[in-house]
Amino acid sequence: MSALTAVRPYIQIARVDHWFKNAFMLLGVVLAIFYAPWLAAWSSVRPLALALLATCLTASSNYVLNELLDGPTDKLHPKKRFRPVPSGQVVPAIAYAEWLLLGAAGVGLSFSINRYFGLSAVALWLLGVSYNVPPVRTKEWPYLDVISESANNAVRLLLGWFALLTTAFPPVSLLLSYWMVGAFFMATKRYAEYRHIANPEVAAGYRKSFRHYTEEYLLLSILFYATTSALFAGIFIVRYHLELILFVPFAAGMFTYYLRIGMRPNSPVQNPEKLYTERGFFAYLLVSFAIFVLLMFTRIPVLYEWFKVEQSQTSPLWILGKGSGAQ
Repeated sequence: MSALTAVRPYIQIARVDHWFKNAFMLLGVVLAIFYAPWLAAWSSVRPLALALLATCLTASSNYVLNELLDGPTDKLHPKKRFRPVPSGQVVPAIAYAEWLLLGAAGVGLSFSINRYFGLSAVALWLLGVSYNVPPVRTKEWPYLDVISESANNAVRLLLGWFALLTTAFPPVSLLLSYWMVGAFFMATKRYAEYRHIANPEVAAGYRKSFRHYTEEYLLLSILFYATTSALFAGIFIVRYHLELILFVPFAAGMFTYYLRIGMRPNSPVQNPEKLYTERGFFAYLLVSFAIFVLLMFTRIPVLYEWFKVEQSQTSPLWILGKGSGAQ
């Protein structure tokens, strides 16, 4: 057996192909620059690069733990049974060491950036532990599995923010909205998985939360998360930047497009790392994000007259310290 063959399973369980999810940090970066425009400078590139690396290492630590503890139930899944752990390609002791080393590297690098970024990385790592490790293991509880996993979305926003800005906390309304966006994505994934397995007993054996879920319950939860996200986003828009109201149709289109993909047989939503095959969806996301950024840095005074909304005169940020900028 070659060294590459021996190492490959341990690279696979670190899910490097899932690192694209850390793109969710971008909203935090854009938001930080919105409130502190001087951060849009070349000097921000280095801390952002380090922040991205630290987040990827921390996330991979969580992925390794997930693969290890899901091994027994993955054997019951029609596709996941071929993964390295359930197929016996991984030595558990080595994988646990990998989990700890990746976590230590990610969190250690995070604290070298700044304290608040480090604390956010710890939160990301602890969410992975609580999601996977008994007796808590939130992934086995209906609805809590989605809520706890999607909290990573909010933490990634904080990671993007604290990579550049260390003196204030971002608007809570947008943070909660982003959390619910993640819940929408995760609930749609559950819905696609449940439909793909197409057998309630097998589904319950694979994932305990499926003992409660039905297609109807999952669809209702998807509606709940989308509505809640829209409510908190609306608070942010009206309170702090009304120009983003022009982005609402694009956001609604994103929810609709993603759910449509999730309803397909054997939907790629089950494995988000394969969503790159949905070129139309990715093109839509890129255009929408560009429009969002443009609107974030645009002032349209007439909108405030049309909607009878006064421009906010107070800071939406909780101040954490003195001064501003990266530290």
